[in-house]
Parts: sequence; C-alpha cells; structure tokens
Amino acid sequence: MRIELSKRPQQSKLFSALSPFLAFSLMVLAGAIIFAALGKNPVDGLYAYFIEPLREVWSLHELAIKAAPLILIAVGLSVCFMSSNWNIGAEGQFTIGAIFGAAIPLYFPDFQNATVLPLMLIFGALGGALYAAIPAILKARFNTNEILTSLMLVYVAQLVLDWLVRGPWRDPAAMSFPQAPRLHSWAVVPELFPMSGRANWGIVFAILAAIAVWFMLARTLKGFEVKVIGQSPRAGRFGGFSTARTIIFAFLLSGALAGLAGIVEVSGAIGRLQPQISPGYGFAAIIVAFLGRLNPLGIVAAGFVLALSYLGGEAAQIEIGVTDKTVRAFQGMLLFFVLACDTLIHYQIRIIRPVASAPPAATPAVEAARGND
Repeated sequence: MRIELSKRPQQSKLFSALSPFLAFSLMVLAGAIIFAALGKNPVDGLYAYFIEPLREVWSLHELAIKAAPLILIAVGLSVCFMSSNWNIGAEGQFTIGAIFGAAIPLYFPDFQNATVLPLMLIFGALGGALYAAIPAILKARFNTNEILTSLMLVYVAQLVLDWLVRGPWRDPAAMSFPQAPRLHSWAVVPELFPMSGRANWGIVFAILAAIAVWFMLARTLKGFEVKVIGQSPRAGRFGGFSTARTIIFAFLLSGALAGLAGIVEVSGAIGRLQPQISPGYGFAAIIVAFLGRLNPLGIVAAGFVLALSYLGGEAAQIEIGVTDKTVRAFQGMLLFFVLACDTLIHYQIRIIRPVASAPPAATPAVEAARGND
C-alpha cells in the first residue's frame, strides 16, 4: 500500500483564495493548544500575541519597521520562487547589503551631504545582488543545487560581518563592545512621523518595490518569461526564452531587494553595524512570500502579519512569561499550515493498495500430465 497525491481535476477557486486565512486560523488554534500545554491561559496568550501590539500608536510604528524588511525580501523571493529558483540565502544577501551600504559613511566619515543616503541604498542593493549572483552563476553554469549554495553563503556573510565589527570597523569608543561607529545624521533613513514614532521611509520603499515588481510580473514580457520558465522550462525554450538568463535575473533582483532591506534596517532601525542585525528576516520572508501566494501585493499584507508575530512574541514574553522560541514556533506553524492547505486544496490523497495477483496458468505439458493421471 502506498499514498499518492494526484492533482484535482477541478480546483476550488474559493478555497484557493481562502487558503491563507485558513492557515492563519489553524495557526491560532494550534497556538492556543501550545499556550495551554505550557500552563498559560490561551486567551491571555493569544491576546498578548495578536491584540496587545496593536493598541498603541508607537506599536504601529514598530510594526511598520519590522514589516519593511520582510516585504522587501519576500517580494524578491517571490520572483525567484515563481521561476522555480529556490533562493534560501536572502539572510546572507541582507547582511552583505548592509555591509556594502554602511561602508560609505564608515570609510568616508567626512563625506556628509544629501547624496550619502542614496549612495548607501544603491550600494546596499548592489552588494545583495552581487552576493546572490554567486549561487545564480553556479546553477546557470554548473547546474549546482541553489538551495545548498545560497544557504551556506548565509553563514559566510554572518562571519564576515562579525569579523568587521570586532576588527577593522570596531568603534574605538564602544568600550570593547563589538560594534561599528554610529552612522551620522546624513546616513540615516528619515522617520515618517517623528512626533508620534520612529517608523521610517523603509516601509514606503517596500510598498513601492511591491508595486513595481507586481507591474513587472503582470504587465511586461520579462514577467511573462519568469512565469513560463517557472512552469515549464521546455516551453520557455521553445518560446525563445533563456533559462540561464532567467536564473541570473531572478537571483539578482531578489538579492538586490534583500540588500536594500539590509541597509535600510541598519541605517534606520539600528543606526550602526553590529554582530546581529537581523532576527531572521531572510528566513521569515520565505513564509511571507508563500503566505502572500507569491503575489507582491499579497506579500504586503502578509508582511504585516509576520511582523505582528515578532511584536506579539515580545509582548507574550513580557505579559505571560513565555520564551522567545514561541515566536519561531508560531512562524513555523504558519508556514506548515500554508503549505498543507495549498496541498490539500490543489491535490487529493489517494491510497493505492496492491492488486492480488492471479495464480499462474498451467502450461500444456502440465495439462497433459494431469490427463494421464
């Protein structure tokens, strides 16, 4: 006996549209069970996780700060995933983008004018794109597994950042703490509403990037090429599209947006380079991309949902005393339920039982022997 998944001949458009909401509801139900298993009141836990962070204006600003890198990275990943290129190394591209962008004010501290920040953003995107080009070229040229190469490069990027902030870029006035000097005022992403909170222009960049990528995918030949190559490389080659060029394009765009997210995070929310500049945005953005159904506009809403999980995790730690591992558990459950709902909506489970074999037919010689008996 074996279990198979077969594609449904008719797929429900209603359930396909409701899939992210079903996944979120199942995640909430599973979260209540987890809180109960930990000996906490499920109602108090869910309230602290999903409602408490939305009650204050400053919390909404923090929500925008955390949503911006998630949206930027996930929008780029959606292009990769749609073209069947599995970029799992956005966390590393995020880190290298932050390093490239921050290098300008760190190497040229006296260069202070209105051109500093635009140059930082350009260099951040360039750094992420160059780092993403490594697994892209390896796959396009040597057909290597981009999942492994992009993932391993994450740890290389983190080690490079750690070496820089403990060595060449360490702040002499930091009392031996491993961190770079604080960025000057011209190198900081401006706040949107300084009087009410610290949300910056990063969320605007993220929404504009989502709109631009949506337009590219929906209205341009390049977007059509990405979709065709992702669904059927053979059909794409018949149409004159290059699989190798699509791989390079998808990775470069994804890396550029991840690098842009990295420098926006460092020059906005953090203000300096330090050993840890991300709580795992590059990996959480994978959940955002699939929760948004690989649609850049849907990713905007999904980014706020995942950002809420970060704020809710912090609130739950304070209010009911759970550990920070709860945040990862909620995010992991959300990805699991998104994939499970999509699978069961588009495929049906079939149980294949072995067919009993008929007894072998007697040969003529055996029949003759029986007749003689």
